Amino acid sequence: MSRILSAVAWPYANGPRHIGHVAGFGVPSDVFSRYMRMAGHEVLMVSGTDEHGTPILVAADEAGITARQLADKNNRLIVEDLVALGLSYDLFTRTTTGNHYQTVQKMFEVVRDNGYMLVQTTRGAISPSNGRTLPDRYIEGTCPICGTDGARGDQCDSCGNQLDPTDLINPVSRINGETPKFVETDHYFLDLPALAKALEAWLDDREQSGTWRPNVIKFSKNFLEDVRPRAMTRDIDWGIPVPGWEDQPGKRLYVWFDAVIGYLSASIEWARRTGDPEAWRKWWNDPEALSYYFMGKDNIVFHSQIWPAELIGYNGKGDKGGQPGDLGELNLPTEVVSSEFLTMEGKKFASSRGIVIYVRDMLERYQADALRYFISAAGPENSDADFTWAEFVRRTNSELVAGWGNLVNRTAAMIAKNFGEIPTPGPLEQIDEDLLKAVRDGFAEVGDLIAHHRQKAAIAQVMRLVGEANKYVTVTEPFKMKDESQRERLATVLHTLATAVVNLNLMLSPFLPFAANAVDQVFGGEGKVAPLPQIEEVTDLDITREDGSPLDYPIITGDYTQVPTWAPIEVTVGTPIAKPKPVFQKLDEAIIEEELERYGNK
Repeated sequence: MSRILSAVAWPYANGPRHIGHVAGFGVPSDVFSRYMRMAGHEVLMVSGTDEHGTPILVAADEAGITARQLADKNNRLIVEDLVALGLSYDLFTRTTTGNHYQTVQKMFEVVRDNGYMLVQTTRGAISPSNGRTLPDRYIEGTCPICGTDGARGDQCDSCGNQLDPTDLINPVSRINGETPKFVETDHYFLDLPALAKALEAWLDDREQSGTWRPNVIKFSKNFLEDVRPRAMTRDIDWGIPVPGWEDQPGKRLYVWFDAVIGYLSASIEWARRTGDPEAWRKWWNDPEALSYYFMGKDNIVFHSQIWPAELIGYNGKGDKGGQPGDLGELNLPTEVVSSEFLTMEGKKFASSRGIVIYVRDMLERYQADALRYFISAAGPENSDADFTWAEFVRRTNSELVAGWGNLVNRTAAMIAKNFGEIPTPGPLEQIDEDLLKAVRDGFAEVGDLIAHHRQKAAIAQVMRLVGEANKYVTVTEPFKMKDESQRERLATVLHTLATAVVNLNLMLSPFLPFAANAVDQVFGGEGKVAPLPQIEEVTDLDITREDGSPLDYPIITGDYTQVPTWAPIEVTVGTPIAKPKPVFQKLDEAIIEEELERYGNK
């Protein structure tokens, strides 16, 4: 048994999330966490909404509300959407809590005192019309390295190089098209060159482990070729105050420094809310604990360079030495699990251009498990993947409904009609034993694939076994066994099928938690195979609102302690089975044109 930290990328709270987002951070992390709990590990799955930075201010200005009001609104929207998708967080919180502020400031002070924060005078980008700082990502221009237009002020997506806004040729503001004004200003910089040797050694060790996806290792090591100090403060009034610069309220810690610390602060908040304030240390201070970070590929640099560098600096393991603070020596990531991009009908998701399918819109019209299945079976695990309505309908109808749903439905229907309960089997024939052995053996293979983040192969293997069970029905033809002399054989076949279905349901439960609970009820269970998350309204542990009123917000949490073991089980003879209702909804192919028109008209 191991302790597993599932550290899930923090969705940005400038608006609702689309299905491309949850294909990267949401479903893969949940499948992994659910499996690991069933395999007997102690899992802590944490995340929250990332709520600081200029984009929040820009969106708040456009909406005519304060940054806090916008963050409150979008935090709740995102919480509701992620619960509706069944993501089993132990704690999903936010970066505007007093607990997060304190944790970030503690980290900063130790990294600074260990010598890995440098004060440098730099040229910052200012909007000439309102004097507000323009963040790197809100400045675009021509890349000075590869010459591609549309490079951002922090990085060029075309060649992958890190940039500064001042590097860009013909820079302009993405907000209003202005040419930014560059002014001199003092900022704290994370001394990445002094941490590069330790970073490289850590990445070498991770590469030798052979567990990381090759694209993530390659991408991460490329960044070490041009390592330089990176600014960790900004001229902005929305964010976490900089320790030691309290007399400069216009300076805040940059979201690059702040957001990634959320994995640690969320773990601490979880521990405080469970009544054991030190419990988080089992995942962060124990060198035997394992940590897996889930995200889309645009977040790799923050998790394979910036965050590990902050941890190395905090631990005092860089070129300048140092000592960790009272948080103790903190674990670096065991693995950065990055997905590629999900596109929509061949186009990159872009909310501003209407190329988007929001999670909420999707779940209002379709079953959550239909979306989870598509992401698991056809998502951007190792390469970019395309979401099309035609493929979504095809996979839902031919694989979920006609494959798995049909197996569940006809097995339960035949048992209900012929026996009303799971029957006592007679002697097994070779065909029965072959199916049962294949299903039993599936646990080890499927589990190993999930553990190594090969979820597409894992669900494909389960669906192959579903196909074997459907083939078993075709060959044995229990629906033709109507003579009393065939009664024992019918009982044996249906008992075999019930055993296969119940076990396949266990294997599918990390992928399809809602359906797993429904199938469990069909076969006489309590419908608690896959515990579901819940929204809980809480009060901030440390701070109040500006007017002194309580700072209340929703969190996602849940009790996931009572999960079945990841192992074959036997069905109980005599369990009542009633005539079932379909678990999955078949989709009319007319929705393909309807959805294309809906989104095409945006």
